[in-house]
Amino acid sequence: MNRAFLLLSGIVLLPSCTMAPAYEPKSASALGVPDQWSVPATPDRADLTRWWLSFDDPVLGQLVEQAAQSNLDLAQATARLRQAREALVVSRSSLLPSASGSAGYRRTEPLRGGDRTTTLPDGSVVTVGDGGTDSFSLGLDASYQLDLFGGVRSSVAASRAQYEGAGFDYATVLLSVQSEVARNYVLARAYQAQIENARSSLAIQDDNLEIAGFRVQAGLVSSLDAEQARASRAQTAAGVPQIEQQYNAAVSRIGVLTGQAPGALKQMLAAPKPIPHGPEEIAAGIPADVLRQRPDVRAAERNLAATTAQIGVSRAQLFPALSIGGSLSAGATSIGSVLDTITGSLFASLSQLIFDGGRTSAQIRSAQAGAEGAFASYRSTVLTALEDVENALVALRTAGERERQFAIAFDAANTSALLARDQYRTGLTDFTTLNTQEASLISARNGLVQARADKATALIALYTAMGGGWDSTVTPTAPQ
Repeated sequence: MNRAFLLLSGIVLLPSCTMAPAYEPKSASALGVPDQWSVPATPDRADLTRWWLSFDDPVLGQLVEQAAQSNLDLAQATARLRQAREALVVSRSSLLPSASGSAGYRRTEPLRGGDRTTTLPDGSVVTVGDGGTDSFSLGLDASYQLDLFGGVRSSVAASRAQYEGAGFDYATVLLSVQSEVARNYVLARAYQAQIENARSSLAIQDDNLEIAGFRVQAGLVSSLDAEQARASRAQTAAGVPQIEQQYNAAVSRIGVLTGQAPGALKQMLAAPKPIPHGPEEIAAGIPADVLRQRPDVRAAERNLAATTAQIGVSRAQLFPALSIGGSLSAGATSIGSVLDTITGSLFASLSQLIFDGGRTSAQIRSAQAGAEGAFASYRSTVLTALEDVENALVALRTAGERERQFAIAFDAANTSALLARDQYRTGLTDFTTLNTQEASLISARNGLVQARADKATALIALYTAMGGGWDSTVTPTAPQ
């Protein structure tokens, strides 16, 4: 018996090899990553882990962090991460032997008086008297498939890469949720500002309509002025319900993103606040930073590693498979003596694929094609990440320029509208001129609000494109 188990231990410790291609993460140059951005950018890199704090808006920060805890898309990503962890546990179990035990009891009663003989499970023969006989048995079976050619280890490597990839997928969802919350918050504040602008314009247009009415009654102008004033006011008023609908949609979206009912935050956000204003520019680092900072890029790299390991799983099927096992059994007529006599056996089997109609070869080619596709997907993800960063950098710069120009336009339009309003009161200009100046003022005011919102949105997009919002030095793992 001791010799058998020594033999078993020796076989388990036999060296093995792997059929998977050697995998090394691709360099930045191999992925087509340039040394620097093609648009103006600061080469330094700031800490973007909690980028929303740069807006100095406590409400925004509260909503982003609440979404990170309660968002249902994140809950689904967490569940997928847990599934990937358990799949890794299942895969690792194939590296270990499997064992099973059994126990049995049998009571034999004579059909008629007299003794008779019966055979126990261990092969012994007993005589059964009129009182019947008890028999007890125990068994232990163990088996182990040696991973001589690394098929199991390649499967474990693939599962590990898939688990890590699921962690990066979770981080990708997290960044997306944070970005959506912040973007809709900016939209909500922008719509509030547009509603306030519309109400201010309506108040001015009410005054214009009243002035036009007085001048018509005095016979100074025709009723055309009053009708123009009425039409202008109605057009401004008609735009308010649409803005209110857009505001409601943004607030409802924030509610759902934070894991609540659509109307849960309406009271909290009812009081108008300024559009959050972040820094004028941020340090974008170098293009190679996206390889470690963007979770979607790292998830694509882990998918490439997993598909590469699958090639080893398929190749190992072409080589012999060695299985070993053993069993122990014991039996007696009383429970106290069941371990007095123990018998054991040891076996080994070797199998080799001879013919399968080309199935295994096709599986290998399929795994190789999958790895090639995964590499192309990895490169595509990297290039898309670079595109996102550059587009966000340009959008932030152009939005800032638009904000400056609209500020000038608003100041000039406000002065022109005040002058036109005074001149119309004194009869020095006609209502058409006043109406034109009022329309320019409304356009400039709304343009300034939109430019500020676009600037904040572009900054959020840049933070997200650069992979801000998570700790890139730690691979996310499933909660216990």
